[in-house]
Amino acid sequence: MSAFMRAILSFGPAFLAIGYTIGTGSVTAMIVAGSTFGMQLLWVLLLSCLFSGVLIYAYGNFALVTGETALYSFKKHLKFGKVIAILIIIGVSFGQWNSLTGILGISSNILFEMIALYFPAVVPHKYAVVVTIAVLVISIMYAILLIGKYSLFEKILVIFVSCMGLSFILSLFVVHPMPAEVVRGLIPVIPDVVGGKMMVAAFVGTTMASATFLSRPLFIQGKGWGIADRAQQKKDAIVAAVLVFIISGSVMAVAAGALFHEGKPVTDVLDMVNALEPIAGKFALTVFFFGTLAAGLSSVFPYMLIAPLLIEDYRSGKLDTQSTQFRIITGIAALFALTIPVFGFNPVKGQLLTQVFNVFVLPLVILGIILMINKKKMMGEHAAGYLLNIVLGLAFMFSILISFNGILGLLE
Repeated sequence: MSAFMRAILSFGPAFLAIGYTIGTGSVTAMIVAGSTFGMQLLWVLLLSCLFSGVLIYAYGNFALVTGETALYSFKKHLKFGKVIAILIIIGVSFGQWNSLTGILGISSNILFEMIALYFPAVVPHKYAVVVTIAVLVISIMYAILLIGKYSLFEKILVIFVSCMGLSFILSLFVVHPMPAEVVRGLIPVIPDVVGGKMMVAAFVGTTMASATFLSRPLFIQGKGWGIADRAQQKKDAIVAAVLVFIISGSVMAVAAGALFHEGKPVTDVLDMVNALEPIAGKFALTVFFFGTLAAGLSSVFPYMLIAPLLIEDYRSGKLDTQSTQFRIITGIAALFALTIPVFGFNPVKGQLLTQVFNVFVLPLVILGIILMINKKKMMGEHAAGYLLNIVLGLAFMFSILISFNGILGLLE
């Protein structure tokens, strides 16, 4: 068991990447997409995971070769680097903090529904119980953040991500779509219905998460990796991308198999209970909900971390989780996270809307790393080759198309 845990922890930054990428926002997007469109958007997930894996690798490789972090390098070496870095900090922090409110809203509602499954007497007191759960969850997370050790964040995320992955894959054995539907889902088609464009944008916003790439150099720094670990970094990036595809695809498949053919699109957390319980049974439903909860909790840490990490990255290029600034900003994030539970907004709709905003800063994040990894003075013999540049160029064009699609979706 200790050898197994050592092997798992050697992929520590991969689990942080998964924590950023798969939260309740991602799970919600997959459930809504699967229940509404079946497997029709599987191609979007595949492309997003492919480009994400390449971007995780590119940012990680840049950090190992130069010893510098992302925003600090943009500011230092690019002509309009300061403007780009500040726009990225504002855009990513806005998107992640908004997502944090949805994550806490859905996680506290899921905990309530799990309690209500076994103790129906709490149902009349839903609002008070949900708010109490939300306050407890965010308080515990903030208390752990105050300890401020990278290794602790890593171990907790390994537990959450492992629980999440196992729960969703187990659920897939209970409820799944037909293989032909999976194959058809790999053909690029945007659903021609109201909300279809926004759904695609939300998909990319949650899977190609800018925060995942920007934080990569900082977490590599926290891991203590150097130029000798380039091969391990590459494997770590592949593991992150593959696991994101498998876990997210499993969620979409469960929703498609259980809800799509029944004509039961999900618009509320309770919809999942009413629709899945008769098909999967109480135990299977609890397993699926436990996975969704683990997805939410695995994202609370990284989302609370992102604003102070990006600011420190811009200022000094160092990972500092002990500073007063770090504790104040994460404390504000914790209070902001309570917005949806306290005001009683629909957490599913709120979460989807916040995911769309994440796509608008993505082209800048991709453009920044393309410029950096092609600087021969910095990268030397490790400068990007033709293949990496082609894939990153395609990712850049894809991000612009999806951003435009997101604007159309919001207007629609």
